[in-house]
Amino acid sequence: MLVDPGLDAAVLARELMASRARTSRVTAGLGGERLLGPKLAIVNPPLWEIGHVAWFQERWCLRWGPDGALAASLLEGADALYDSSAVAHDTRWDLPLPDLAATRAYAEGVLEAVLERLGRESGNAALRYFVRLATLHEDMHAEAFHYTRQTLGYEDPFPHESWFPAAPAPAPGDAECAGGVFELGARSDSGFVFDNEKWAHEVRLAPFRIARAPVTNAQYLEYVEAGGKAPRDWRREGGAWLQRRFDSWRPLAPHEPVVNVSWDEARGWCRWAGRRLPSEAEWAFAAASGALAPREQTGRVWEWTASAFGPYPGFSPDPYRDYSQPWFGSHKVLRGGSFAASARLAREGFRNFYTPERGDIFAGFRSCVAER
Repeated sequence: MLVDPGLDAAVLARELMASRARTSRVTAGLGGERLLGPKLAIVNPPLWEIGHVAWFQERWCLRWGPDGALAASLLEGADALYDSSAVAHDTRWDLPLPDLAATRAYAEGVLEAVLERLGRESGNAALRYFVRLATLHEDMHAEAFHYTRQTLGYEDPFPHESWFPAAPAPAPGDAECAGGVFELGARSDSGFVFDNEKWAHEVRLAPFRIARAPVTNAQYLEYVEAGGKAPRDWRREGGAWLQRRFDSWRPLAPHEPVVNVSWDEARGWCRWAGRRLPSEAEWAFAAASGALAPREQTGRVWEWTASAFGPYPGFSPDPYRDYSQPWFGSHKVLRGGSFAASARLAREGFRNFYTPERGDIFAGFRSCVAER
C-alpha cells in the first residue's frame, strides 16, 4: 500500500475536499424524480450513488482495521444499503434509502471525520493510502455522474467547460514505433497505484504504426455514410448530422474525437478502414515514447484498446479486493483519460476497464495499421 511521499497529509486533505466539491457540482440539480431516475443497467440511481461514495470513504478511512473487522458506521444499516459488492445493482432502486438531505449530511459527517483523523494521524501510512483510495474512488464516481447526465439527457453540469479544443485538430497521420522489449506496469517507486497496475514486467513488441490522434467525427462519419452504425448520440436532420450534448443537439464538429462509442463500434470502424485497435502494451509504448499527439490539441477521450482486462504477472489484490479481480476477462482495457476525468486518474499508467458494449462512457479510440 503505497502513496507518493510528496503527498503529505495537507495535500491529501486538499485533494479529498476538491474531489467532494466536484461531486457536489456534478450532482447539483438531481432532485425529485431524478434522484432515482430510470432503471438501467448502465447507471446507478443517483441517490444511492451519493450515499455509496460516502460509505466507501467511511468504510476504508474510518472503519477498516488490519484484522478485517469493521467499526460501526455513522449511519445505521449503511452496509446493507451501500456495499456495492453485496447489494445487487437491480435492487438499488428499491432500497429504503435516506432522503437527499440526510444522505448529504451523512457524506459531510464522514468527510469531516476523515479530515479530523488525517490531521491527527498524519504519519499513519495506512490511513494516507486509504484517503488517496477514497479520493480516486470519488473521482471515478464524479465522472460516472457526468456521463450519467449525458446518458439521461440532463443539462450539462459544467456548461462553461469545453469538451474539446475549439480549434480544428491537426491530422498528424501515423507514428512509427520500433517496438522491442518494453516495461509495462508500475514500479515500486511509482507512489499510489491500483492493484491491476502491479508490477512492471517486460513485454516484447513487434514494430507497429499507430495513429497520433484518436479517430475524429469526420473519419467516423465516412464509415457511417458507407453503411456503418451511427453512434447513439448522433442523428441526421436533412443533410446535416447533429450530435447530442446532454440536453441539446448541435452540429457535428468534424475535427473532434468521436466519443460515446463502444469497443464493438470501434472494432467495426477498424475493420471497415482496414486497421485495428492497438493492444494495451502498444498504446502504453506509444505514449511513453512521445508518439501520441498531446491530448490538449486533439481532445481528451478514454481510448479503447484491443486487450482484455486481466492481471499482470504476479497479481495480488489490494485490501479493496473487488476493485479489479471480479472483472478480469469480461472487460476491455481503456487508456488515456476523458475530458471529465480528474488529472489524478488520467495519468499514463492508469488502466480503465469497461465491458465491450458500453458506449455511454466518454470513450473513443485510435487505430493502428493492420499487420502486413
